Amino acid sequence: MSEAQTATNIDVRIIPHRERHPRIFGALGALAQAQSLQITSDHDPRPLLYQLATNFPGEFGWEYLEQGPEVWRLDIGRLEEQAEGSEDDMSGCECCCGSEH
Repeated sequence: MSEAQTATNIDVRIIPHRERHPRIFGALGALAQAQSLQITSDHDPRPLLYQLATNFPGEFGWEYLEQGPEVWRLDIGRLEEQAEGSEDDMSGCECCCGSEH
């Protein structure tokens, strides 16, 4: 993501585990095109990326800014053009995080 784009930061290390994915998906749903969300985590957020690719194909791109071993930072941005037929329904995640959505 370029410096001209607006970025929101979420440090999930301080968020209870059950609330992490819902908070991330809420923030992603609020992003305008070309805006990004930076996530700081204590583990590789690969399951989140799989979920994004599966549930919202073509809507988001991501780049690792730091890759462990203790801290992972990731920049996730809403792409300029969304995939055809996609909706901005980021109401919840369908993962195993234990959150009730």
